[in-house]
Amino acid sequence: MISVTDSTTLSAQASMALGQQNYTPRAASADTEQVKKAAEKFVGMFMSQMFSQMFSGVGTNKMFGGGAGEEMFRSVLVDEYGKAAAKQGGMGMTNQIMHALIAQQESAS
Repeated sequence: MISVTDSTTLSAQASMALGQQNYTPRAASADTEQVKKAAEKFVGMFMSQMFSQMFSGVGTNKMFGGGAGEEMFRSVLVDEYGKAAAKQGGMGMTNQIMHALIAQQESAS
């Protein structure tokens, strides 16, 4: 779990990394967009795993649900829930992961 001080440290590291001399706004905005997409994809997969565990204990509605169709498409539904949650910020994880990735890229340069 990331604490408030860790998130402040990550934000400060990302700000420092973006403030370095070799920073060019045009290239950085394209890189930032790619990093954001990667972070959203990672958070989407993570949230899908969380939702799949949550739905594993939920039974099917005997009158209107169940059967092979529901079993087959439940994983698709859970994946879409994860993607939607990630697009909405993924409980704050998307920004944290994005800042950590940016800081890691800048320190590798």
